[in-house]
Amino acid sequence: MRALLLLCCFLASLLLSGQAEETEDVSEEAPMRDRSHIEKTLMLNEDKPADDYSAVLQRLRKIYHTSIKPLEQSYKYNELRQHEITDGEITSKPMVLFLGPWSVGKSTMINYLLGLENTRYQLYTGAEPTTSEFTVLMHGPKLKTIEGIVMAADSARSFSPLEKFGQNFLEKLIGIEVPHKLLERVTFVDTPGIIENRKQQERGYPFNDVCQWFIDRADLIFVVFDPTKLDVGLELEMLFRQLKGRESQIRIILNKADNLATQMLMRVYGALFWSLAPLINVTEPPRVYVSSFWPQDYKPDTHRELFLKEEISLLEDLNQVIENRLENKIAFIRQHAIRVRIHALLVDRYLQTYKDKMTFFSDGELVFKDIVEDPDKFYIFKTILAKTNVSKFDLPNREAYKDFFGINPISSFKLLSQQCSYMGGCFLEKIERAITQELPGLLGSLGLGKNPGALNCDKTGCGETPKNRYRKH
Repeated sequence: MRALLLLCCFLASLLLSGQAEETEDVSEEAPMRDRSHIEKTLMLNEDKPADDYSAVLQRLRKIYHTSIKPLEQSYKYNELRQHEITDGEITSKPMVLFLGPWSVGKSTMINYLLGLENTRYQLYTGAEPTTSEFTVLMHGPKLKTIEGIVMAADSARSFSPLEKFGQNFLEKLIGIEVPHKLLERVTFVDTPGIIENRKQQERGYPFNDVCQWFIDRADLIFVVFDPTKLDVGLELEMLFRQLKGRESQIRIILNKADNLATQMLMRVYGALFWSLAPLINVTEPPRVYVSSFWPQDYKPDTHRELFLKEEISLLEDLNQVIENRLENKIAFIRQHAIRVRIHALLVDRYLQTYKDKMTFFSDGELVFKDIVEDPDKFYIFKTILAKTNVSKFDLPNREAYKDFFGINPISSFKLLSQQCSYMGGCFLEKIERAITQELPGLLGSLGLGKNPGALNCDKTGCGETPKNRYRKH
C-alpha cells in the first residue's frame, strides 16, 4: 500500500513538473524567423505594376484555336492522351504542386512562404495527417473559400476538366482565395499526404489519376520529406512513376533539417538518396534542398547559414518559374501541337494502309485488325519516321492505338489530304506553320528568339521537344 502511495506521489510530481514546463513554454514563445529574404528574393515589396501579358496570351489562344484545335478534334487526340486544353489553362498562372508523405510540413511550408501563420488564412497543420483535400490557393480580393463543384463548373478557371474524376473527388477539392501579392503571380496546390498503409480505393476517388492531372499541368513540383519519413512504399513508388519525364520540374525538399545534429543530418541525407535512387532514373542527381520551412527560428547549434542559403536557392527557383511564365506556356502549347501532329500523321497512315489493303471481297474488320495487331508489318511507324521528319522519341506507344481504334472505328476518320478547304486551308499545313513559325515568332516577340521566322521542319524537325527554359544547367 505504501509503495502504491509513493508511486502515485511520483506520478503527480511528474505531472506537475510537466505542466510547469508547458507553462514556461507558452510564456516564452519561440523567436520568429526574419522574412526579409523572402520578400527580397520574390520581389514582393516592389510597387511596380504587374506585367500585362493579355495581348500575348490572346495571340497564343488564337493560334491554338485556329491552327491546333481543328486537327486535335478531327483526329480525337483527347481520347488518346486524356489531356484537354481549355482557355483557362492557357491563361492560368504558373502552378506549384506540393507532394509527399503525410505530416512532412507541406501545409506549414505554404503558410510560411505566404506568411499566413497565426492568421485566419492559414492552412490547418498538425503532427497527424491533416490535409485530406486537394487545396488550391489562388489570389482574390478577399478571403474566400470555393467548393470543388463550383471550381469545376466555372469554365473560366483551369479546373473544369477535374469534373471527370467524379463527385466524390470534387467533395475533396477546395479552393481558397487569399489577398496576397505572391498569389497574383502563382498558384499553390497542397495535396493529401501519402499514407502507405491505406489503399487507393479507400480514398473514394482515383487518387493517382488526380495526381497525374496536376503533375501534367504543374510548372514546379516540390516533393517534400522529413527525417522520419524516408521509406518508400507502393503509393510513393507509383507517384514517382507518374513523375517520369518531369524530372526538370521536380525539386526534392528535406524539411525539418534543424532537428538533427550534423552527423545525423549527413546520414539522413544519404538515406534519402538511397531510397529515391531506384525511382529516379536520370543521369543527373535531383536537386535536394535541405532546410526547415516554418516561421520559427532555426534551433541553436545548427547550420543556420547553410539552411538559409538553401532556402534562398529554392525561392530563386520559384521566382524563375514565375518570371518565365509566358515562355513556359508557349513551349507547352508547341509541345502539345507536336504531339497532335504526330497523332494525326499516324491515324492518316493507318487509314491509308487500310484503304490500300481493302479489296471488293475483303472483310474490313479482319483487314484492320491485322494492321492494328502488327503495325510494324505494314511499316506504319517507320513510314512516319522516314517521311515526316518526326523524332522516334516522340512516337506514342503502339499498344495505345489498339485501345484508341477499339473505341473509334477507322472508318470515322478522313485522310489528311481531304482535311482542306478553299477558305480555311489544310489542317496539317496550319499546325505545321504554328509549330515552325507562329509559336517561335511569339517567343521572338518577347525578345527571346533571334530569327524565329526562319525555323522549319527541315532544320529543326517538327518532332523536336521544346527545352525547359527554367531548368538549371
